[in-house]
Amino acid sequence: MTDNHARHHRQPGRLARVGGLRPWSLLAAGALAGGLLGGAYGTLRAPIYTATSYVVAVPTEKSDPASALGFAQAYGRAATQLAVLGEAQVWAGVPVPTLRRSVRTATSPDAPMVAVSATSPRPHLAADMANAVTRALTRHANATKASTHVELLQFSRAVVPTDPTSASPAVTGLVGLSAGGLLGGLALLVRPRRTGDDHPARPASVPGPTPAADVHGQL
Repeated sequence: MTDNHARHHRQPGRLARVGGLRPWSLLAAGALAGGLLGGAYGTLRAPIYTATSYVVAVPTEKSDPASALGFAQAYGRAATQLAVLGEAQVWAGVPVPTLRRSVRTATSPDAPMVAVSATSPRPHLAADMANAVTRALTRHANATKASTHVELLQFSRAVVPTDPTSASPAVTGLVGLSAGGLLGGLALLVRPRRTGDDHPARPASVPGPTPAADVHGQL
């Protein structure tokens, strides 16, 4: 009876320790799975290269720097339009949908400059697309410089990139690790909670017999 009573008291503590490990195990498993998937994605995905060329808007004698700055903003938006990309595809050697997906422009509120960036798994193609778009944009802008009084000049050509701009496997692994840990934490929040009914029922205690009254003493 003594051994059974001791095992009965040790068993809840052992179950509590096991139950306490389950949430942390789920969190660790999610983080590990996310880290492995993120690292595999970064390793198997082809690296992406980015090349950037720059053009600058220059005012003519009949204009001023403020006008050049305003036209630079407009040229930055026009660089990805069909009229420019349709001409750029001839020099880039890729169709317009590819240019539309790969080319991005950026302008500055302080300088009349337009940056044209192109991304591709092939470094030479990235440089060719960026230079083709800036060439077409310059031709379109200068065709109307008699009326705009702003000339668009090439500031620097895009060079063939040597290093990829896509995330490395280490970075994607860390991102996957964080995402997996976050999903594991969310799973812990929504998991069913254990209630008191889940524990095995304890046998009801039976009160011991009450000593009989001393009848002889009362008499």
